Amino acid sequence: MMLMEQTQVSDAALPVAEFREHLQLGRGFADDGLQDPVLLSLLRAALVAVEGETGKALLPRAYRYVVTAWWDPARQVLPVAPVSAIQSLTLEFLGGSTEVVAPEAYRLIEETHAPVLAAVGLSLPVIPVGGHAEIVFDAGYGTDWAAAPADLRQAVFLLAAHFYENRSALVEKGRALPMGVAAICARYKPIRIFGGGRR
Repeated sequence: MMLMEQTQVSDAALPVAEFREHLQLGRGFADDGLQDPVLLSLLRAALVAVEGETGKALLPRAYRYVVTAWWDPARQVLPVAPVSAIQSLTLEFLGGSTEVVAPEAYRLIEETHAPVLAAVGLSLPVIPVGGHAEIVFDAGYGTDWAAAPADLRQAVFLLAAHFYENRSALVEKGRALPMGVAAICARYKPIRIFGGGRR
């Protein structure tokens, strides 16, 4: 299994001005925007960490998910939520040829933690031996930062502020998220049952 972002989060989509307010940085000076590149990189790092911890895409973008076998013949749980649309389902054969599956053969089941690509009939198309299936889908809350849940937005700010305050310190391998961030993320974490079968 392999998950790749097809579109990147742009700098313009990240709430730099709001984060500057959160940090209570000075305003009205000629160099107000001097730290913006640093704030952007910290916001991006915090966003990646919170999304990775929760399995949720806070900002909308397209993903490509490649699987060599279905989790269940009739359904495949997608690794990111919330999913708003499935763009395409393609089978790739061992020799490199591809077959686009008709949209009428599958549907999206929108679930909070584990959205599902489901067969319309009895089963999803058979993945060829030595080949794989490629699912391209759109995920994310709404269309911009304001559409994401307020507590997850706060978690990103708290973590980015933690990075800002400790930006000169050495990174400790395996260090857990700050307690407040972890507490917010906990209620959004996907429930893993049946041997991690949500994937």
